[in-house]
Amino acid sequence: MTQSTVNSDATNQTDVPVEEVDLLVVGGGKAGKSLAMLRAKAGDKVVMVERDKVGGTCINVACIPTKTLISAARVLHEVQGSQAYGVTLPEQDGGADALAQARIELAAFRARKETVVGGMVAAHEKMFPASGMDFVKGTARFVGERTVEIALNDGGLRRVRGAKVLINTGTTPSVPPIEGLADVRYWTSEDLLTLPELPTGLVVLGGGVIGVEMASLMGLLGVPVTIVHAGEHILDREDNDVAAEVTAGLEALGVTVLAGARASKVAAAADGNGVVVTTADGHEVSGSHLLVALGRTPVTAGLGLETAGVELTERGFVRVDDHLRTTAENVYAAGDVAGTPQFTHASWNDFRVLRDLFAGKEASTTGRLIPWAVFTTPELGHVGLSEAEARQAGYEVRVAKTPTAAVPRAKTLGRTEGFFKVIIDARTDLILGAAIIGAEASEVVTSIQMAMLGDLTWQQVRDAVITHPTMSEGLNIVLDSLG
Repeated sequence: MTQSTVNSDATNQTDVPVEEVDLLVVGGGKAGKSLAMLRAKAGDKVVMVERDKVGGTCINVACIPTKTLISAARVLHEVQGSQAYGVTLPEQDGGADALAQARIELAAFRARKETVVGGMVAAHEKMFPASGMDFVKGTARFVGERTVEIALNDGGLRRVRGAKVLINTGTTPSVPPIEGLADVRYWTSEDLLTLPELPTGLVVLGGGVIGVEMASLMGLLGVPVTIVHAGEHILDREDNDVAAEVTAGLEALGVTVLAGARASKVAAAADGNGVVVTTADGHEVSGSHLLVALGRTPVTAGLGLETAGVELTERGFVRVDDHLRTTAENVYAAGDVAGTPQFTHASWNDFRVLRDLFAGKEASTTGRLIPWAVFTTPELGHVGLSEAEARQAGYEVRVAKTPTAAVPRAKTLGRTEGFFKVIIDARTDLILGAAIIGAEASEVVTSIQMAMLGDLTWQQVRDAVITHPTMSEGLNIVLDSLG
């Protein structure tokens, strides 16, 4: 690498050489690590700096560990209900009662999650150097234009300047200033995933995606849960009927949902065991443990972005245009920290935009159709506009809706909860969006996404020959209801 030297008042070390590279990536999330490996394989000099999560948030403290635990918890739930399928485990002399009393072995449950996560982290530890990039473990801080100072995790200091720079530092759990919260023990979603112990009662602050997934997970494990959510209903962006159906699924797992309830105070229980949450209307909710699931905050503090000429939005995210360019020349941002919808697949699409831009092609984030799934039991898959959003946008709307119980595959699975709901533009017959609640909804919603991307009318989807019996066949059934 070519080098020059700079002095920095921020440290006592002077004349540390500045390493010149083609691409500097600060933060190794989905977009950052993908771009770093791609450009390194193409022959660019690439440095990627990651502070503590090799492979990014998804692998370490989000999607992968969460869904690994949920999958295992669903196995427990199925074992407990296996009598309904005509299945009895021979060693269980107690029959149905013994099956219903099945419990997880916490150490093994935790070990499976750590094995899955650890395997993926180890794979990245090999992939990064194999690509030809210089993977640096440390904390980066901008000290000039496109230049960072890196405090290495194993000691020492490096300074690197990139011809191009990508900021991909992600987000971290938000902890709002609720009275008394700092004085009690609480978990964030990242803490809960370490599973130090199982609560005897869990209070969840927040009914967004993270809150309801964690509540569903704990409900599957037999933990009594209460969600305290300030909004009119959980999953604020969803239609009322969708939120009500997800709520019913949670309640079936023993979860209590308190909507329209804003937490105003938190305190330790009088006996010293657990916590008590007081809502704005004076209602008290107690539990052995407290989970704070009130959103995520962009990781920008301490990065020195102002020194690099990088502006933030009013909400604290890095300000970018539809080409992911920041306010500093040749500095880009991607993923959660750039205000991209907080899904790994959205960050992956940010990578694709940057990949094409860096190759001299036209690419932008405009008009992206980004689906999402909430891995409750049953699952919720969503793509496009909700019914309320479509009406607010001025569309003349037709709604197709049918119970998941009408789908033959749901009957064979014994998982008939939920419904299929498709929102249609009555003027063009194009599909505007859909919400699917039921088994494998996270997979089924992709079929709707593909139909929307292909500008298929609802009639074309209705008349498509879909494999029987599958959950996707429900798309034929729900659209048949329109005639």
